[in-house]
Amino acid sequence: MKGKLILLTVLVLLFIGFVTFRFFFLTRQNVYGKLKILSSPTASIFIDNVAIGRTPYEDKYKVGDYILKLIPEGTATDTASWQGKIKIYKNAMTYVSRELGSSDVSSAGEIFTINNMDQPKASDKGEIYVETDPSGAIVNLDNEEKGTAPLVLTDVLKGEHEISVFYPGFFQRREKLNVEAKHRLNASFKLAIDQSQASPTKPTGEKEATAGASVKKTTIVIKDTPTGWLRVRTEPTLNASESGKVNPGEKYPLLDEKEGWYKIKIATQEGWISSIYSEKQ
Repeated sequence: MKGKLILLTVLVLLFIGFVTFRFFFLTRQNVYGKLKILSSPTASIFIDNVAIGRTPYEDKYKVGDYILKLIPEGTATDTASWQGKIKIYKNAMTYVSRELGSSDVSSAGEIFTINNMDQPKASDKGEIYVETDPSGAIVNLDNEEKGTAPLVLTDVLKGEHEISVFYPGFFQRREKLNVEAKHRLNASFKLAIDQSQASPTKPTGEKEATAGASVKKTTIVIKDTPTGWLRVRTEPTLNASESGKVNPGEKYPLLDEKEGWYKIKIATQEGWISSIYSEKQ
């Protein structure tokens, strides 16, 4: 009788050990998330230097950190490849979208990931973390300016939202995102430079001789903006304080200009506006 009890005890312990091993070791080794990759043009996909397919691509992938590389295919010989870090979270989607240009500065794209919030404050809200390249881009959520990247947008109601980022001299990026309650959506944007915003370089003597005449004859027209108005800043930088606002369709004489910025005068004050939402006339 005693021998049977001992054998039964051993079997129970072995069963418990097997269950523990299966669910706390094997299961942890086989946790997956989803990976979706889009690119223009079509590109070959390499993860940690291993070829896994070509864009568009969507499949499950083991949780972890990886190096993703996209190499343009076919006749896109003048298109630059791209490489970056990505993270796969358990039961969540990692979304990568790249527009591959002729060089890194003319390429753009986004990487979106979702993970659980450490300390959620509400059952119907989540967060959005935004970072941009170049850093310091203006972030708008549902057409409302929120600040400059990197930043965390807290207490965002669950559901679909539209986020846009822009930096003077670069093309604006705009995407629709779905925020989940008690989760943080990580949004990383790469902006492509707008070559049309680059000012042609003039010989020093010519610039000094003609600057006064060109400034007096040039008018700046305010274009449509996502917010319905445009901030005027004290300095030609996104971090400068606001000195006023101007509206689409209004015209102002050009006082000075720097790459991505125009200096104008409103009322009794002078200030700088982004050239993205204004143009010379």
